[in-house]
Amino acid sequence: MAGAQYAILRFAKYKGPTLSRIEAHNERTKDSYASNPDIDTERSRLNFHPVKAKGKYRDVSNRIIRESGCRVRKDSVTAVEVLITASPEFFEGKKPREVKEFFDHALEFMKAKQDAATYISAVVHVDEKTPHMHLIFVPLTPDNRLSAKTIIGNRKKLTQWQDEFHAHMVKKYPDFERGESASSTGRVHLPPQQYKAAVHLTEQRSAIMDKIRSVNVFNMKTLLPEIMVDLDKYIRGVESFKTQLMKVARKNKDLEAEVASLEKQLESGTQSVLQELQGKQRLLELEEKEKLLINIPPEIIEKYNKKNKEETALEV
Repeated sequence: MAGAQYAILRFAKYKGPTLSRIEAHNERTKDSYASNPDIDTERSRLNFHPVKAKGKYRDVSNRIIRESGCRVRKDSVTAVEVLITASPEFFEGKKPREVKEFFDHALEFMKAKQDAATYISAVVHVDEKTPHMHLIFVPLTPDNRLSAKTIIGNRKKLTQWQDEFHAHMVKKYPDFERGESASSTGRVHLPPQQYKAAVHLTEQRSAIMDKIRSVNVFNMKTLLPEIMVDLDKYIRGVESFKTQLMKVARKNKDLEAEVASLEKQLESGTQSVLQELQGKQRLLELEEKEKLLINIPPEIIEKYNKKNKEETALEV
């Protein structure tokens, strides 16, 4: 395996009304996804459910809470989403059966940590660049309290989650490495949707750079217009993502440093793409001139040079 590879586990907390939007994304109920062009709707039929929802997410959540008889406040978190995936390189060359085995193994860990009776849905998306699983559960504690805080905990407990998840995953996949914990880095990670958007923009920028580097005098007429369209989408995506980041930062002061770092990376990335494109265009202009000179018959060049000499002599 080339480079370090990691198993990834991330949490996000939601309240009642938000579940409808989460369901639309997870269950692919829309015809198109302008906010996430990474989704290949032709492949959506290949997505699969380790846990199939028994109704609308919000209805299932309400039913589980109602049957538990637990107390609910107006501001209670009624669902937790777990995003489970791995480094993109891990999935390269994996057959569908092997991808399913990875998520089955990860789900075993979650079932040991959180009662499966609280699960609303678990769906694996293979219609995006990197396969990943969205597991949604109602945060009911063993003593029947609705408390996402108790289950997910503080930074120390999040580190414990990550340690235990890593220990479980390396039993089957010993090449996985343990990433730096949030408590050691002092970072609070972005919610899954923003994390995925950041990954998408990075991949988008990388694809544009690959296209730019492959441009030559023979394909420039077809590739350059494509690059301009891709670049326009990327820049608009960056601006949209910056708006999302500002909203996240306002809600969570602990994320301000991570947001600022990401914005700086995006700005720097956009500038590097533009500089590379401008440099390539200048190089192509020179190559095009050289190509033109090569194709001019020698006698024409000789006549041109002779004419120039004659005009220079007259001026003197």
